[in-house]
Amino acid sequence: MRALARKGRSAMVRLYRGYNRRKVRKAPPPSTEKVRILLLHAHGMGGTIRTVFNVASYLAENHDVEIVSILKEAEEPFFPIDPRVKFRFLDDRVNPGHDPMRAMLSKMPSKLIPKEENAYHRFNLFTDYKLARFIRSMDTGVLMATRPGLNLAVAQLALPGVITIGQEHVALATQPEPVQALIKWRYRRLDALVTLTKADMRDYRETLPKKPRKLARIPNAVPPMTGDIAKLDAKVAVAVGRMTRIKGFHRLITAWETVAATHPDWKLRIYGAGPQADNLAAQVVEAGLEGKVELPGPTTDVGAELEKASIFVLSSRHEGFPMTILEAMAKGLAIVSFNSPHGPKEMLTNEVDGLLVKPRTNANLAASIIRVIEDEQLRRDLASRALETARTYDVDVIGEKWDELLSDLLARREARTRPSGQGELAPPCP
Repeated sequence: MRALARKGRSAMVRLYRGYNRRKVRKAPPPSTEKVRILLLHAHGMGGTIRTVFNVASYLAENHDVEIVSILKEAEEPFFPIDPRVKFRFLDDRVNPGHDPMRAMLSKMPSKLIPKEENAYHRFNLFTDYKLARFIRSMDTGVLMATRPGLNLAVAQLALPGVITIGQEHVALATQPEPVQALIKWRYRRLDALVTLTKADMRDYRETLPKKPRKLARIPNAVPPMTGDIAKLDAKVAVAVGRMTRIKGFHRLITAWETVAATHPDWKLRIYGAGPQADNLAAQVVEAGLEGKVELPGPTTDVGAELEKASIFVLSSRHEGFPMTILEAMAKGLAIVSFNSPHGPKEMLTNEVDGLLVKPRTNANLAASIIRVIEDEQLRRDLASRALETARTYDVDVIGEKWDELLSDLLARREARTRPSGQGELAPPCP
């Protein structure tokens, strides 16, 4: 039976490869004119979404850009969008309408996304169908994915005429082992894998047995924000992010008990929403920090809220490349951050444009915040140099890196398809 099953799989592989060869013979030449970006939920809130909007806006100057969102779970976007960027939603969960196929397939678990992927519970057989159908509908252009499950689907299903880019926002080591195993096998089929940090790029280079045709590091760019530079005269520290355990806001509140005991006139504001919101609110009450720690909820105008503060605190133990640090630097705040290896450690130089807290304990975090509160000159020096660092992440500076990547990938494709004999794109394995 096993031999029969192997023969069956082998026959399917041959059919798939033959189908791809026929498709590529009829496909238009490689192009970067159209850029399609896969995103889990475009109307949600989070650093990845804001980053994608930022990149899409820059690329829309010279490309036909469309963000293809797997889900639609809110009627309006949380972040402002560039009118030049088009949007498409594969599974509208706000106004689903009457669709018997959707009703049936939505009850069945996803087969396309690995079970261990963090967002697996958001997918089902209907999203599989819509996603696979969209990917296979493209015969040229650029297709970019923005999380492991989507990167894996693109690597598996994209037609050979499409330039494929996988974007990683988290460290390889933080992925579950089964996901890492699939990454090691499938990412080699991508035209490019883009990481946010040098540490991530090094990990992928050392770990992947067969690498994508190009590994590149392109950090996030500072997004456009309202308002002016912070004046640093407000006795306010601020933190921003989704309220999940990994963000460490519970640890920040514990640290603030020490800060508040020494400097009761200072306030901590934590902006965001998420599953830990109620627990954090209860923690504030239990610690007797009402009036000293505020949880205003999410904000659509991060710039305005940062402008009202003097210190920005990042309490995550693990981060990819936190947009919140970029935003705080661009607003001229003094930054105190845990020394997370893959994000803050690359973005900040300790004692120069921020304080990196190590060992990463609540007591050390509190001590660093108190130091910045009590030393005004240090606070202003850190903020001034953070502004200088932020300029290296200007959207035009980072945008040029995307221009260079797309030009390079197109040149590589054109070289491979140039008839120096019978040059033809080699179809990927299923």
